[in-house]
Amino acid sequence: MASSKKVAFIGLGVMGFPMARHLSVAGHDVVVYNRTASRSEAWVKENGGRSARTPAQAVEGVDLAFLCVGNDDDVRSVVLGEEGVLNAMASNAAIVDHTTASATLAVELNQLCGQRDIGFIDAPISGGQAGAENGSLTVMCGGEEKWFEFAQPVIASYSQACNLIGPSGSGQLTKMVNQICIAGLLQGLSEALEFGRRSGLDLELVLDTINKGAAGSWQMDNRGATMIRDEFDFGFAVDWMRKDLGIVIEEARRLGTSVQVTELVDSFYAEVQAAGGGRWDTSSLITRLRSDPS
Repeated sequence: MASSKKVAFIGLGVMGFPMARHLSVAGHDVVVYNRTASRSEAWVKENGGRSARTPAQAVEGVDLAFLCVGNDDDVRSVVLGEEGVLNAMASNAAIVDHTTASATLAVELNQLCGQRDIGFIDAPISGGQAGAENGSLTVMCGGEEKWFEFAQPVIASYSQACNLIGPSGSGQLTKMVNQICIAGLLQGLSEALEFGRRSGLDLELVLDTINKGAAGSWQMDNRGATMIRDEFDFGFAVDWMRKDLGIVIEEARRLGTSVQVTELVDSFYAEVQAAGGGRWDTSSLITRLRSDPS
């Protein structure tokens, strides 16, 4: 168990809300901030703690500030804005950014924080809403080892795995690897299930059989059955995945490496968005095949 810390959690979306709850349950003194104040008020009503009117107010006197917001611009606003956390954090405290953002931003913020003797860890997460609710997220970290060791026992409140991959930006780059894998897996699973459906196979029996072999995966285990039933009103939204894949594609161009399959799957997700599925789970890739008569 980590010794009790005074912590701030900024961003109470479907991931941040339960993550902050796990911090409170673990015995940490939690203050929360959310752009929509009613969300913060609801969290305090359910979990205790306190809410703040601004990010700066939230981090006054804290040991650790956790961020889980939307994108690069949101992170910049929360950290560098007029009422951002850098204007109020004390030295020898640390920021842990769970937002999936660019590696370039992570390096930039690490440098700016370092000038004020504040730690910065880029720490994107995987495991979806269920992982956040169950406290079983995977956390991929980039930054200095001393700051990782400072933050990791607290992160353990809501994670099953938390590794320091390398220097600043490495966490975000690892999350990009993760999303590349997921995009390819889901497209393959979509094509396989539609192939099986049109072949007249019992898809539940098929999944139960092949998931015990080399084709088995987390996606097959957790999404295969719901894909068969056309259930997509849960999980990691297509809109979020497209944001993540945009970051991947931009970074791949900078690196000079090919992500052709990822680009293709991103274009398929654009079709799902156009059909009104922006908030559907990423497994909704299969829907574009169901509407294809060929």
